[in-house]
Amino acid sequence: MTSVLSRTGRLRRLLICLPLAALLAACAGPSIRDLALPGNATVVLAAGDIADCRRVDPSESGAQKTARVVERELARDPATLVLTLGDHTYPVGKPAEFNDCYEPSWGRFKARTMPAPGNHEYYTPGAPGYYGYFGAQAGPAGRGYHARSLGPWRLIAINSALRGEAFAEQLAWLADELARNPAGCTLAFFHHPPFSSGGHANNNFMLPVWRLLANNGVDLVLAAHDHHYERLAPLDAEGRPSHHGAREFIVGTGGSTLSPLRLPLPVTQARDNTTLGVLKLSLRDGGYGWQFLPAVPTEFSDEGHGLCH
Repeated sequence: MTSVLSRTGRLRRLLICLPLAALLAACAGPSIRDLALPGNATVVLAAGDIADCRRVDPSESGAQKTARVVERELARDPATLVLTLGDHTYPVGKPAEFNDCYEPSWGRFKARTMPAPGNHEYYTPGAPGYYGYFGAQAGPAGRGYHARSLGPWRLIAINSALRGEAFAEQLAWLADELARNPAGCTLAFFHHPPFSSGGHANNNFMLPVWRLLANNGVDLVLAAHDHHYERLAPLDAEGRPSHHGAREFIVGTGGSTLSPLRLPLPVTQARDNTTLGVLKLSLRDGGYGWQFLPAVPTEFSDEGHGLCH
C-alpha cells in the first residue's frame, strides 16, 4: 500500500510541474506509428501553399525543401501518391509560375500527383495555369473536383474556389459521389479549411461541404490556405467533437512563407507555424496513421493513428 501511495504522490507532483502543453500531450495518450491492420499500407503525402519564387531563385525556394522530403519518401515507396491542397504557385497562378517555379520543385513528381486548386490559381480568371499544367489530372472539364479509389480508400478532391451556381453543382456531384461510392474509408481534400486557428480563421462557406462529408462518414479531411500545420479532433456535422466525426488536418506548409496563428480552437489537438513540411498518411484497410515530416530538423512532431468509421 505504501508503495502504491508513493507512486501516486510522485505522479501528482509530476503532473503539477508539467507545463500545460506537455500535460495536454500526456493526456492525449501514446502516439503509435502504425496500426496492426490487415494488408500493406498505401502511403499518401499531402501539403498546400507550395511554390513562391518572387523573392528567391526556384532552386532556393521553400518548395525545393519540401520537394526533397517527398522525393525521399518516393524513393522508399515509388507507389506513394501526392495530394496537393491548392495554391500551387504565387502570386496569381499564371502558366509561367507553374513552369518556372512549381515545375523545378514539385513538378518532379507531377505524374504521382492528385491535385486540388486554391484561390491563388483563380486570381488569373479561369485558372488557366492550373488546368493547363495538370490537364486530365485536375479532373474533367476544368471543374477542379474529381475522385478516385486507392486500395480500400476513396479519395475526393474538392474545388473550394467555386462560388454560386458552380459551387451548388459541385455539392450535388459530391452528394452523388458519396452515395455511389460508400467506401470503407474516405479522404476528402481541398484548399479552404472549414475550421482553423490560422490568420484566415474558419471558412464558413465550406460548412455545407463539411456537413455533407461528416454526415456520410468521411474519415479524413485535408486543407491548407492558412500557412501552418494543425490537427483537430474528429468533429461531427455541426463541428462538435465526436468519435464518429471527421478529422481535419491543415497542411499549409508546402513551401510558402509561414503565417501567424490566432488562439487555438477548443478542438485543436496539435499545431505549428515554424516548420515547412508534408503530412504522411499510411492508409490501411480500416484505419490510418499520420506523421508530420518536417523539411528541416525541428523539435515539433505530430504522429498518431485512427480507425475508419
